[in-house]
Amino acid sequence: MTDDSAASGLPSPGTYRLDPDASRIHYVGRHLFGAGTVRASFAATRGELGLAGTIAGSRVSVTVDAASFTSGNARRDRDVRGRRLLDAATYPDITFECDRWRSVGGRWVAGGTVTAHGATVPVDLVVERVVPEGTGLRVHGRAEHVDRTAFGITGVRGLAGRYLDLEVDAAFVPV
Repeated sequence: MTDDSAASGLPSPGTYRLDPDASRIHYVGRHLFGAGTVRASFAATRGELGLAGTIAGSRVSVTVDAASFTSGNARRDRDVRGRRLLDAATYPDITFECDRWRSVGGRWVAGGTVTAHGATVPVDLVVERVVPEGTGLRVHGRAEHVDRTAFGITGVRGLAGRYLDLEVDAAFVPV
């Protein structure tokens, strides 16, 4: 893969703002000692994508509302947002900041950090596709096997799984 924007399929260089109404972060994790699957989502509230002439010079940041965790189960949602897990009242934002890019198997990998629950942890986001959408673009990506205990989120062992997968569906519009 080249770093040239035309060859790599990048949209035009510039600054793009996250459209929170058209963006979601989807969550998949295990619970009940690995016997069940939890599917949920978070609202992405703000973000920016700065596309340079090369992928290596580009940057991205996204902020997620920790209190927006929604699984369709009111009790679970309340528990996950509560003090034993996300503690959204104390740590309202979850942020992703990309500080490096690399190509792996023909896909872009946005390497950066996630800050949640007062801890900052390295996380790689594999960009699966970038699709033009009107004057902006939609980005689909995945971060797999994120360890919640690395963020100090250690409550309800066995009932809430240790590892989770995140799928990003983010729309960006030109500034």
